[in-house]
Amino acid sequence: MTQTLTRRAAAMAGVASILIPRGALAADSALEEAARKEGMLTWYVAQIDGEKAERMGKAFSEAHGGIKVSVIRTTGQVAYQRLLLEIKNKTPQCDVFSTTDISHMPALKDRKELTVYKPDNAAGLAPAFKALSDEGFSYVTNASRYFLFYNTDRVKAADAPKAWTDLLDPKWKGRVALGHPGFSGCTGVWALSLKKVYGWRFFEQLAKNNPRIGRSAIDPVTLINAGECLVGPASANTAYPAIDKGNPVQVVHPSDGLVLCVTPSAIPINAPHPSAARLFMNWLLSDQYSRLLAVDGTEPIRDGVPTKPGVPLIGTQNVIPLTIEEIRKGVPEIVEQWRDTFGS
Repeated sequence: MTQTLTRRAAAMAGVASILIPRGALAADSALEEAARKEGMLTWYVAQIDGEKAERMGKAFSEAHGGIKVSVIRTTGQVAYQRLLLEIKNKTPQCDVFSTTDISHMPALKDRKELTVYKPDNAAGLAPAFKALSDEGFSYVTNASRYFLFYNTDRVKAADAPKAWTDLLDPKWKGRVALGHPGFSGCTGVWALSLKKVYGWRFFEQLAKNNPRIGRSAIDPVTLINAGECLVGPASANTAYPAIDKGNPVQVVHPSDGLVLCVTPSAIPINAPHPSAARLFMNWLLSDQYSRLLAVDGTEPIRDGVPTKPGVPLIGTQNVIPLTIEEIRKGVPEIVEQWRDTFGS
């Protein structure tokens, strides 16, 4: 029996040496060893809630010898301002920066504030997400669709909004929940998408319905689930878990187009734990991470990772297209227009 197991182990080692170059194995081993010596990393994350981010950090820690992940979960714009302040004061804290505003990455790259790194797992990105990454600097590690969301106890399916323009109906006055683009990167992308389709007039009309405005894109899910509001936009990665828990909420894919919020991640140039940061970046692009997120309705960013059962493939849906340059130029304008219109 012992000889058989020995032969099997030798055979598996032989297969590994064929599939993975020896140099790559050595490099991976060296990175893992260096990361374990550092023992920890700090992750600024905006695209998932704090509880889920902690679970992801624990999964990484279990897979990599107990390397601790200190999770700093906040909204995308707040995380970005915090990082900029660290850069200005030369007090680096962040090891991996994950933002809901993809335009942050070219801005940081232009300032030469991003580490050059090419994770091995980036090769497995689906083509659409590979195209939105900046090889060597930042990579898409998360993506979530935004659709309409409503409270099923208070709103019949036949009466639920079917398009974004349905939120303008006076019957929803005081009942619409929104995030804030000045805090939430994904809310900025959502607002920019609708402005592209309908112009700012859409939001001027929406303001007449006195929507309840929080900060995070998670806030509408919380308010609608509680029945404090009845309808609004929601991201798949927070909406589907609420449904799975048996809450009285449901989603509608709007006829006038989904919004797709893409989240890139990168390593700041002065990351305090550079080896652990590289190891974690590679893990954020792994099958394990993608599958853990897809369970909650997040878009699978890697080839071969299935969507959550019952969720239609993004390629079959009408998605409002935005380029990185449109987001980079448009979101700051959106924030100013939002404050002028909504007074917040």
